[in-house]
Amino acid sequence: MTDRLMLLDTASLYFRAFYGVPDTVKAPDGRPVNAVRGLLDMIAKLVSAYEPTHVIACWDDDWRPQWRVDLIPSYKAHRVVEVVAAGPDVEEVPDPLEIQIPVIRQALGVLRIPIVGAAEHEADDVIGSLASQSDIAVDVVTGDRDLFQLVDDARGIRVIYTGRGMSNLEVLTDAAVTAKYAVLPTQYADFAVMRGDASDGLPGVAGVGEKTAATLLAAHGDLAGIQAAAAAGEGMSVGVRTKILAAADYLAVAPTLVEVVRDLDLPSVDARLTVPDEAEVSALASAWSLGSSADRAAQAISARA
Repeated sequence: MTDRLMLLDTASLYFRAFYGVPDTVKAPDGRPVNAVRGLLDMIAKLVSAYEPTHVIACWDDDWRPQWRVDLIPSYKAHRVVEVVAAGPDVEEVPDPLEIQIPVIRQALGVLRIPIVGAAEHEADDVIGSLASQSDIAVDVVTGDRDLFQLVDDARGIRVIYTGRGMSNLEVLTDAAVTAKYAVLPTQYADFAVMRGDASDGLPGVAGVGEKTAATLLAAHGDLAGIQAAAAAGEGMSVGVRTKILAAADYLAVAPTLVEVVRDLDLPSVDARLTVPDEAEVSALASAWSLGSSADRAAQAISARA
């Protein structure tokens, strides 16, 4: 059995589960558990299909770190419902999902899947650090395209992309990223900086879309090369040069925001899959009316333990 670590972008998955499973699925106390059941079904499918030996649930201890907001104030600003001076801002999360998060954490504990987060950092940074520091192959499960920057065939790092739904999972390798965007994974962060991302409040370079960004990276290698060419007035049209030069202030800070952190000092956890306790799984399923979802996740894990 070849060792392979699966890193779950947990919030990305439970948000998808919440919106993908009817909220008529409820626990005995009336609490909706659609996100819990959906996440358990996802874990069962992912473990069965991709056969990891190790799994970690990566957590957003701070979904909008202040140091990123200081770089670009619009970063995720449209998702803030309350600004907190001494801690992470409160994210807009539907109440029926918010009350399920403790149950999600309990379910992960029963399945013996460790949860790892880091103060003042997002799950993306935890994933980036764990993937970069891993000595075994890695599958990153996420609906966030920014994590495509981690893909690295030489180190066995793939992204299993959920953006098109769990029935249409995409496995991103070096070749797949290049085929999809005409850039290398090592260029993807610079590509994302120029393209921007409205869902994250990242403005991008005005007038520069995916096609132009990819063309510029093909010609000049990276963002520094593009800016040098623009400053010299070489290798691009006057119109594109003007757009790059006008975005100088944005380009000075955006790469730091977009690039995931890869060097966090994270706690050591035992992520190797182990057989969950049958009585604990049964109690979890009974307490929260999780039907066969808990059993399926436990069985998938047991088959790989």
